Amino acid sequence: MKAKIDRDGCISCGLCEQTCPEVFRIAEDDLAEVHSEVMPEWEEAVEEAAENCPVTVIFIEESEEEDS
Repeated sequence: MKAKIDRDGCISCGLCEQTCPEVFRIAEDDLAEVHSEVMPEWEEAVEEAAENCPVTVIFIEESEEEDS
């Protein structure tokens, strides 16, 4: 699984960072960013962050390995 953020639409609410700080953080420019690879144990929290993002700018891509 890979997580991506459309930073142009980010409103810096910090919910993603609160939900899964292992993957998301607020960068120096005050916008959320993905700062880590998504480990299997964090996938549920990443999905929760994407589902609860108030501006729906978090996107999840399944990795090719998972599709096999």
